[in-house]
Amino acid sequence: MALEALAAADSALWVWTPSQDSISFSGATPSIGLGPLAPECTAATFVAMALPQDRALAERLLKPRAEGAEISVRLRMRGSETCLWRGVWLEDGLRAAGIVTLEHRMIGTGRCALTHLLDRRSFLGRVSEGLVQPGEFEMVIADLDRLKRLNEALGPERADLVLSTLGSRLSAAFPNEAAPARIGEDEFAVFVRRDRQSGAGTASTAERMREALELPMSVAGYDIYPSVSIGAASAEGGADAPAAGELLRRASLALERAKTGGRGGAAAYGRALENDSLSRLALESELRNAFSRGEIEPFYQPIVNLSTGAVAGFEALARWRHPQRGLVPPDEFLSLTEEMGLMAELGLVMMRQAARQLAEWLSRHPAAGDLFCSVNLSVGEIERPHLVQDVADIIATTGLPKGALKLEVTESDIMRDPNKAAEVLASLREVGASLALDDFGTGFSSLSYLARLPFDTLKIDRYFVLTMDKDEGSAKIVRSVVNLGRDLSLEVVAEGVENASLAYLLVQDGCHYGQGFGYAPALPAQEAEVYLNESLVDGAAPIKARS
Repeated sequence: MALEALAAADSALWVWTPSQDSISFSGATPSIGLGPLAPECTAATFVAMALPQDRALAERLLKPRAEGAEISVRLRMRGSETCLWRGVWLEDGLRAAGIVTLEHRMIGTGRCALTHLLDRRSFLGRVSEGLVQPGEFEMVIADLDRLKRLNEALGPERADLVLSTLGSRLSAAFPNEAAPARIGEDEFAVFVRRDRQSGAGTASTAERMREALELPMSVAGYDIYPSVSIGAASAEGGADAPAAGELLRRASLALERAKTGGRGGAAAYGRALENDSLSRLALESELRNAFSRGEIEPFYQPIVNLSTGAVAGFEALARWRHPQRGLVPPDEFLSLTEEMGLMAELGLVMMRQAARQLAEWLSRHPAAGDLFCSVNLSVGEIERPHLVQDVADIIATTGLPKGALKLEVTESDIMRDPNKAAEVLASLREVGASLALDDFGTGFSSLSYLARLPFDTLKIDRYFVLTMDKDEGSAKIVRSVVNLGRDLSLEVVAEGVENASLAYLLVQDGCHYGQGFGYAPALPAQEAEVYLNESLVDGAAPIKARS
């Protein structure tokens, strides 16, 4: 009877067991677009069935979390309407279970009964969905000044009329895409994509919000002149985006700063606003524990053969998946990692995880050919005593073919002691690693060293690639590096390929490989494999026409 009720309600039950790589379904799977996945499927199949723009959300739904953690995701599968996925992690996080249903069946939930705006939980869900997409976003919070005084003067029922009116005004001022919400007793919020073309930013969004909420109104014969304090925070969407709760925390910090200036204040988030709970000392402690808890993980950015369009490999880039803050931006933890003396540990973690992942991909996708994965050697790591032995052990343990693990070093690391660097690099080549010189052209003091160092790859700094279609100087540097690579029998990788126009210019110059947001940002392992799969099926990696 329970399954019949689910079928009648266009709903299904799902159970996800990561250890078995199995997600099973029962109920109305055909009507909600899950027929091809039922009665069970693997995680990779599940992610591949989601619409491309929602695959990061699908991967997030499957990411193991602590027991009791709730799941709430709006997800679109191929050939189906938008569905709401609700569930909870069980048994110490060993599996998750819940219900999935068509969104239109849930209309009326997740909204404030007084204002009909999104409630706090639904608002954060919308923010999470938005931050998955690339682009620049902002969250703006408005706090109604002196709500307590309104309650005392008008009574709770009439004060509720004020709040209801403010909700209606906010809905009229912002489209549904802005997810207008009431997130507290006297707090309203919107979440919008910033329009760089028109120059619209935090100030214009805040002004629209203020104009909507501060219009005079008449309630029970009283003329009311509302005033609001406003806090705002912006963030880049995509792989490095903060969690929705973290962005809300930042906007709330800005709001508190705005209130210190009296009624009607406004402030934008900046690092100076951070309070003691996220002080440098606390962050250092959390970062040290992140290594032991396995929170540091590689994301993979595709490297594409410019001539054929095939995915040739990936670069592994470190990401910190904080249990409360979500993905911590690299610029917030990499410099701290260096100051704390943890760069060698970071490098070892990245090499081990990336090599293990590459070995799995090579075994599952023989059509990928000589797929490689690049890992950056951190500052000073080339001088670490056991580096060569660690690399040899990693290659032997994973069974990677010779040259599949590519290690990237910077010019500054080489130039500290070129003779010693030459010895270490030669030893790394002997144990099976290939070698790339990163950010070439930004500081190498003598080209004579390049001829006798055992590199097989040069990487052109992204600045020169990004500006080569506008600046002739950059274009000449790119051509010179490509020609130098050809003369020295080195492969050349161009970073910063943001669109098809740049890729075309690089092909004309004879550059071998391209890497950049025009193809894809750094992706979680599961999403990177989906990208590789699609590239193998389509015969080429997709490239944006324009950035």
